[in-house]
Parts: sequence; structure tokens; C-alpha cells
Amino acid sequence: MPRNIRRALMLRKQLYPCTQEAMLARRFLYLIAALIVLFLALGLTWSLMQDRLMRAAFVPSGAFSDMPESTAPDYAKPAAWLARPGLAGDPSRWLPPGSPVSPAPQVEVFYVPPTTYLDRDRWNAPIDDKTSSDRLALFARSQASAFNAVGEVWAPRYRQATFGAFLAASDPRSARAIDFAYRDVARAFDAFLAAAPADRPIILAGHSQGSLHLLRLLREKVAGRPVAKRIVAIYAVGWPISLTADLPALGFPACATPAQARCILSWQSYAEPSDPRLVKAYFDASQGYAGIPRKGTRMLCVNPLTGGEDGAAPASANRGALVPHGDLSGVDLTPGLIPARCTPQGLLSIGPEPAGFGIYVLPGNNYHVFDYALFWANIRADVAARLQAFRGK
Repeated sequence: MPRNIRRALMLRKQLYPCTQEAMLARRFLYLIAALIVLFLALGLTWSLMQDRLMRAAFVPSGAFSDMPESTAPDYAKPAAWLARPGLAGDPSRWLPPGSPVSPAPQVEVFYVPPTTYLDRDRWNAPIDDKTSSDRLALFARSQASAFNAVGEVWAPRYRQATFGAFLAASDPRSARAIDFAYRDVARAFDAFLAAAPADRPIILAGHSQGSLHLLRLLREKVAGRPVAKRIVAIYAVGWPISLTADLPALGFPACATPAQARCILSWQSYAEPSDPRLVKAYFDASQGYAGIPRKGTRMLCVNPLTGGEDGAAPASANRGALVPHGDLSGVDLTPGLIPARCTPQGLLSIGPEPAGFGIYVLPGNNYHVFDYALFWANIRADVAARLQAFRGK
């Protein structure tokens, strides 16, 4: 090696000693920098392509076909029900620790559960799919249980449309899958009316896909019929309803006050900052039940903390949210945790992201899974108040 180069290298070592520790530290910093770049790239990819990625993961690729008649639930048999009077192990009778035992039933509750089938191997769920059934029981405990203080819950098992069907709203196969699921729900409602005491008031409730089917029931089997006079309230939660393109065709007004009966409640929960692009894309591309486009109209938002439209309430007004334990071994009924206000768009803002729920939050800070759980105790009180108003009328 030439003498001048050797001297230069010796001088560099004197000025910039390169120990093994320094080399390791440098490599560690390079690794951290590379990971940061990777996470930023993944985050940007998810932000730009989340809709496409979700469709690829959940939308079935096969053709739609009706499931065999032999797979249809027989609603004359207890096995076709997730919840109903006299059913052993009924999850709708669940109560959080310390809650008082429910009194004798005063109303009959028809509750349509949300989507719990996530596979993309078919467009409609088998009625006996274990994973889907386990999720149904969880939703019955966190949602339908809010009604057990006043009545007995009837919740049908049905061959629901898979989750991916709602990510492909313009696909004709999606519409056929949803229609197929509704036919089960309609038969279950007929069986419910035939079996429930004819002199009792009725509460209709649902969530997500369940609320979609509930709205169709209102139009086809309730509005303008004698049974409409028995309806205390309709809790069509977790599904967008247009004030002008949908509500006039449903036969019931929006609930404007907490002391009002015979009205519809709906909300969709988002933390801030919210990004409702998935819901808005469906909403803007669809036509309402009244025969006019939904695009440009406002969604119905009844604040579950105030019981009225457009209300805003601080966290102190929340009587109790169901907060899951970190290991999912149970829940705590925690008051004063979640505020709520209706936005000009018609979404329900719950403020900054609350602790304890993050693992199940959908893209866009959508707390859809927790639409009932966030306000469980307030919903319970709301039901009782509307029943009292119904009796007063």
C-alpha cells in the first residue's frame, strides 16, 4: 500500500475511532431508519389502497347461487334461534357484573344480529358455521342484552350475506346474497309474530346487516299494517339512513326527543379523526327507499346519550360502556368514559380514540363493532323511557 494512503487511513482512525460498539450502534440506527421507512410505506399504501385491499381479502370470487332448501333454518324449532324465550344458554340474557336481575317481560324484542361471517369462500353463511355462531353469541351479549330489562329477545339465526358482500355494493352477486339473507329474516319475523303474545308491544332492533334487513321488514311487513300499532321503537343501528331519501318510506319518523315512542333511532360511531369513506361510497352510490338518490342528503343520527337528533353530550352523560378486558376474558361496565355528538354529515362522533377498544376498530376510526357497547347503559334506559311513553299514548 502506498505510504500516503497508509498515513491517511491512520489519520482517519485517530480522528474517527471505529470501535466494535460504534459499528453495532451504527448498524442499529440503520435498521431503525429502514423500519421507519418501511412502516411509512406500508401506511401510505394502506391509506391509498385500503378499499382495494379489503375487497381482495373479503369479497368472494365465485359465482352466486342459492343455498339448498335443506339448509334453511326451521323457525318452528329452537335450534334456528340465537335467542328466544325458553332457550337454554340464551346469550341475550347476559348482564354485566353487578347489574340487577331483569323483571318480568313487558315487551317482545325482535333483534336481527349483524354480520359475523367473514370468509370469502361463499356469498352466504352456513347456518351452522361455528366461528360465525360464536361471534353471534358475543354480539347478542353486548347488544341484545340492552333490551332484556323490559322484554324477551327473539334473535334468528339466518344465512347472512358474508362481510365481503358489503364491500362490493355494485356487484349483482352482492345484491342477490343480501336478498337471500333477507328471506330468512322475513320468515323468522313471521314465526315471531305467530309465537309471541299478541297483546304485547314490540321493539325492533338490529345492527349493521341486521339493521338493513330490519328496514326492509318495516316497509314490507310492518308499515301500514295492524302490527305497526304495537311498535314501541326501532333501533336500526350501524346502518346509514337518509333523512330525505329513506325515512319518508319507512312509516316511522326519527326520534327527536327521549320521551318519544313509535320512532326510529340510528347512529354510526366514529372517533376523531374520522374517515367514513367506505360508508359514504355505498351511501352516495345508492338510491333511497323513497326512490331518490341518497347522495347529498344527510344521514339520520340519534345520539344515544341524549335520545334525540343532533344532540351533543359530554362523557359524564354516559351511564356505562362495555369495555373489554385486554385478554378478552370479560368486560367492565364503565360510566363517564365516552362522549357523543352528531356531526353535520350525520355521523356520531365519540371524540378522541378511547382506550380499550383499539384492536377491533375498523378503517377510518370506525367504531362500528361497538355501536351498542359504547352506550350500553344509556340504551337500556332509553328503551325503558320509550316504553313508558308508548304506554302513555
